[in-house]
Amino acid sequence: MDQNDLKASLLDALGRRVRALRLEAGLSVKDFAALAALSPRFVHQLESGIGNISIAGLARASVALGRSLVELAPPLADDHSLRAEIWRLLADSGNEDLVEFQQWLRQRTGRTANARFIALIGLRGAGKSTVGPLLAKRLKTEFVEVDRWVEEAADMSLGEVFETHGEAYYRRLERESIQRLFGSSTGCVVATGGSVVSDAETWESIKRRCFTVWLHATPEEFMRRMRKQGDLRPMQGRPSAMEELKALLARREPLYAESKLKIHTTQKPPVAIVTQIVKAVAASKK
Repeated sequence: MDQNDLKASLLDALGRRVRALRLEAGLSVKDFAALAALSPRFVHQLESGIGNISIAGLARASVALGRSLVELAPPLADDHSLRAEIWRLLADSGNEDLVEFQQWLRQRTGRTANARFIALIGLRGAGKSTVGPLLAKRLKTEFVEVDRWVEEAADMSLGEVFETHGEAYYRRLERESIQRLFGSSTGCVVATGGSVVSDAETWESIKRRCFTVWLHATPEEFMRRMRKQGDLRPMQGRPSAMEELKALLARREPLYAESKLKIHTTQKPPVAIVTQIVKAVAASKK
């Protein structure tokens, strides 16, 4: 391997490592940049494998992440030690593999986490943001909205994520956010994006780790709720909006139906929905 290839390899590995640790620490690009005295633009370059950071900058980054320099620095290509090989395998692993490895290590070291996640599934307007906080309060746990984590990771609004980077970028951040949640939380109520079932890998992970609840309503009810909330985006300049909504729901219903619990929310108070979920979760533990 020549010097240029070695440099590119090191920067790529370092970038992926810094990004993984930043997400694990729950830091947005903006917050991490401020803590490490770096510009957000350079952080993006660093995590993309093209930012050649100085030793001083790397030291500040390690402090911002609460890690040692050794934990950030990737092994050299000619380091064939067992630790270096494991490091390389982990660096090339997907989030799903990392979560499974984390669970194995917890069991091996006696630090098994008894996590309990309840995932609320459904289209925008299903009531996830209304039911979620009430359910979390009833269960004395936290409520997490995945899309908010995506916005924090990207340091931009959801609309800007799609407009600037496209759906594939959103899917990656969504997948990373959910796996980070599973790896860092001991259980919570989580509201997913309406399209999460479109990503097979993420949806399978959610079904394995969560008690899934599909909040269902008719297309007419979804549209009425969006109007009531003042969200007219689906209707503006689109006379066929209702037909498009019906078609979208028809495509996703078979996947939504894989949830453990389905609740028809039309004309049902949020408190009643919460009670139904609590009873179903309790029954699933018996």
